[in-house]
Amino acid sequence: MAMRTTYLSELKELKTDILQMGSYIEEAIKNTMQALEKDDLIMAQEVINKDCIIDDAERTIESLCLKLFLTQQPVAADMRMISAALKMITDMERIGDFAADIAEIITKGGRSGTAYNIEFVGKMGEAVIRMVDNAVLAFTNSDLELAQKVCKSDDEVDDLFNGAKNALFECIRKDEQFAERALDLMLVSKYLERIGDHATNIAEWVIYSITGVHVNTENGY
Repeated sequence: MAMRTTYLSELKELKTDILQMGSYIEEAIKNTMQALEKDDLIMAQEVINKDCIIDDAERTIESLCLKLFLTQQPVAADMRMISAALKMITDMERIGDFAADIAEIITKGGRSGTAYNIEFVGKMGEAVIRMVDNAVLAFTNSDLELAQKVCKSDDEVDDLFNGAKNALFECIRKDEQFAERALDLMLVSKYLERIGDHATNIAEWVIYSITGVHVNTENGY
């Protein structure tokens, strides 16, 4: 009975840790987008400095998952959940890296008094934050419908990415002096698009943890 109680407690701890790591990466994206909008070099540097917290969270969850595998005997459903968590944290860590990458662009290319305010880029940021939030909630609540919603949302991010590219090309065409900043924003939008991809990966692993089937939505199987 004591071992069973410990096991259930550790499974609950796993979900709590995933939720906490999710909050870290959501905060990183939000702060990065705010720094981008306001050209806030201090906030951007804080995002970079805090990336190690996300890395530490990944290691903590990885250790807990391995402990569960080695010291417990997870039933099939729990085995899938633990396996999915191990896959998810890799994607979550990469999302944190991309937020830090965007922050580095701001610190290296920042221009005091000039905010980055391309509409499509801002909307991409809002969309990927929703995707990450929903993907993590889908895992903690075993919500299949919400996970599927995240996968479908990736099309919205892809459309915004294409809109951002077109808008930035048009900005360069109208004013070559904007070229350097436009290239920065092009890279930012690409990083946001990749965050959307990783959020989709997380949702796909959530679907696997619930159904036992890993659906690759990008390739349609």
